[in-house]
Amino acid sequence: MLSDSNMASTRLEINFVRLLSRCESIASEKRGETEWRLEKYVGALEEMLVALRKSPSKPTVEVMTDYTRKVDFLKGLLEAEKLSGTEKALANQFLAPGRTPTITSERMPATKTVHMQTKARCTGEMRNELMATVSLSPNLILGLALDERQSAAELDAVLQHHHNLQEKLAEDMLNLARNLKNNTLVAQNIIKQDNQTLSQSMRQADTNFEKLKVESERLEQHTKKSVNWFLWLMLILVSFVFISMILFIRIFPKLR
Repeated sequence: MLSDSNMASTRLEINFVRLLSRCESIASEKRGETEWRLEKYVGALEEMLVALRKSPSKPTVEVMTDYTRKVDFLKGLLEAEKLSGTEKALANQFLAPGRTPTITSERMPATKTVHMQTKARCTGEMRNELMATVSLSPNLILGLALDERQSAAELDAVLQHHHNLQEKLAEDMLNLARNLKNNTLVAQNIIKQDNQTLSQSMRQADTNFEKLKVESERLEQHTKKSVNWFLWLMLILVSFVFISMILFIRIFPKLR
């Protein structure tokens, strides 16, 4: 036996299919401006479709996709009917009807049939508008021709203005590129001179370092020589004092 939630989901889908079929039937009929049922029914279809998506035992992904496609088609059909002329025809061209029949008695999906009827209706309306335009009075046609010429002249003036602006912009960009190139060359020369000066400074520093190294070695040798002479002098002095003491002791013996 089916649980309560499964039975509710089944009833919801049955009601959804019935309402969808009713909407497709209304959409296939020629409706007046006071017809309000289709828009209200489509709003109810959207709510039921949301409930079906949240249902624990919702239909398969393919079925849900087709349901969504049909509801979107009906919504797009309502939006297209609010337009006029070419916009309406163009909007109908982009509508995508369902791919499978809503009920088993349909040989072709009802939304597809509605789509073909709507396109044919839009084509007829555009043809009638064209015929009405062709049947205008000669004076009105002449006026339209003059307006077209004036519009063409204004368009030419606008295009010429834009062309002049583009030429001026191109010239400004060319001058900017030249200035940038000159500045780049000047900067390169400055950097080159700085590099040369830095190289000369480094060479001079290396030369000074070598001279300093040589002078340091000479000073070190000189210092070693001075220390050696001082050491010998101290040794001689100490030896002289020692010998003098020995002689003093020998010459002046200890008094008794």
